[in-house]
Amino acid sequence: MKSGSFYAQSKNKSPKPAMNDYVKSPLNYTGGKTKLLPQILPLFPRQIGTFVDLFCGGGNVGINVRAEQIIYNDSDPTVKRLLEFLKNTPADAIESEIDRIISGYGLSDSRSFGYEKYNCDSSSGLADFNKDKYLALRKDFNSSDRQNTFQLLTLIIYGFNNQIRFNKKGEFNLPAGKRDFNNMIRSNLKVFSKTLSRQNAQILGKDFRKIDTTPLNEQAFVYCDPPYLITTATYNERGGWTESDEKDLLKMLDELNNRTIRFALSNVMEHNGKQNHLLSDWAEKYKINYLNYSYNNSNYHSSAKKHTTKEVLITNY
Repeated sequence: MKSGSFYAQSKNKSPKPAMNDYVKSPLNYTGGKTKLLPQILPLFPRQIGTFVDLFCGGGNVGINVRAEQIIYNDSDPTVKRLLEFLKNTPADAIESEIDRIISGYGLSDSRSFGYEKYNCDSSSGLADFNKDKYLALRKDFNSSDRQNTFQLLTLIIYGFNNQIRFNKKGEFNLPAGKRDFNNMIRSNLKVFSKTLSRQNAQILGKDFRKIDTTPLNEQAFVYCDPPYLITTATYNERGGWTESDEKDLLKMLDELNNRTIRFALSNVMEHNGKQNHLLSDWAEKYKINYLNYSYNNSNYHSSAKKHTTKEVLITNY
């Protein structure tokens, strides 16, 4: 695969993204690439045999890629479990059971009754009304073997920012959020589930270093969206992603390049006054596509609006 000085760095930033009709995951995973899809997908190869989403998170990238085979991988076992569930369970059955749980716990149903029934509006949200009911559901989920995926999905839908978070005891611990199972979330869940079920997809739950890449050939394409070394988010607050991890990933990508396997790496070169020199030095061998940062997609963005953030997609093609 060509690299080195053959490629000049792309100095022109992409235009401001406009969201098209992309499939959106119902799982709001920290650092998800939903709002960057209009920028990164056009930079992907047009012909892909096997697409490997090495750090898939909520699956927003893989679900929108056309390939003969798609491999989703995430080291979080809950993510793997949820993606398998969404792929293998009929979408209508998921919606029906979630509605049963909503009714059983008395959670809000703004789709049917609007916000007025719950003495609130869209701005203030439904958290105050749902709090006690939500905590009852959360307690029941945590008191059992925490294997009721219907309950887990309901907690995610009604939880803060539709995120996934467990404490050190393995208990789901997000508070109630402002939204409920409204039309938009229903549509996202159903379309995502149906699209995933149609894909020739395999879902893995491994550390990226344990992924067997030997079957991959020149028609394969590996996309990496790892935790960012110089940002602060739930996935690396307590050393979840270290410089050692970064080095191992970059070494893996070099090895793929030596085998003429295409890859793309999402990352940030600079953020909030910090620079990732390890990444920038390594990336000189490849093509650096600078992306438009004028979007708001995860927690670390909101804390750095007044600082320079250089978000990039690094490719070896």
